Amino acid sequence: MVIPLEMGWRHLLFENWPVDLAMMDAHLPDALEVDEHDGAAWLSVIPFTNVAVRPKGLPERAGIRLPELNIRTYVIRDGVPSVYFFSLDAQGLASVVGARLFHHLPYYYARISLDVEAAPEGAEADGQVRFSSRRYHPGDRPAEYEATYQPTGEPFPAPDDPLGSFLVERYRFYTEAPDGTVRYTDVEHDPWTLYPATAEIESNTVLAADGFAHPETDPVYFYSPGLDVVASRSERLEDRH
Repeated sequence: MVIPLEMGWRHLLFENWPVDLAMMDAHLPDALEVDEHDGAAWLSVIPFTNVAVRPKGLPERAGIRLPELNIRTYVIRDGVPSVYFFSLDAQGLASVVGARLFHHLPYYYARISLDVEAAPEGAEADGQVRFSSRRYHPGDRPAEYEATYQPTGEPFPAPDDPLGSFLVERYRFYTEAPDGTVRYTDVEHDPWTLYPATAEIESNTVLAADGFAHPETDPVYFYSPGLDVVASRSERLEDRH
């Protein structure tokens, strides 16, 4: 990133599958190692919306809303557990172009909608979320994802849950730039609060578009209302000598 950014991540579904370690390793740059939980790598699809995206230090009213869908896995480098993004589909064309040119992020232009129903009276969590994304990026194969999801049960601190902590308590992400270099960004935010979740996935071709067969196992779902985030500048990962 050219400058640090502030934003909020809201109405997130974490759809997660355990997958084969060797298969995931083949999809990663050589500089990164697969991180594992219960003997498996994990592949996640995450629909949500960014809110108040803006340069650090500006007021929230100066920010923009940016619905997004990302495909990610979990890696480790120099002992630091991190996230690796395979793709990030987003609604705003100008934001996608800027992210690709200046922030070295694998964003794809998509048309995305996210609608949240009002929660039942007295409920602490959000109501049902309806999410729809269709990728229209020039030169890239189409992809779509449609889902309806909602929190269930009681909230819990992610650090208190082994799988929840593995999936979300990560404060660095990596991407591979178009020139083949690996880049990383550090993020700051409070610990996550998660809910068990239910989801009905009506369409998912984003995994195939990113080169993955759809996992045969059932996914594990978590939901979060979200949190506020500060993201650092993007830095190039130096090769080991």
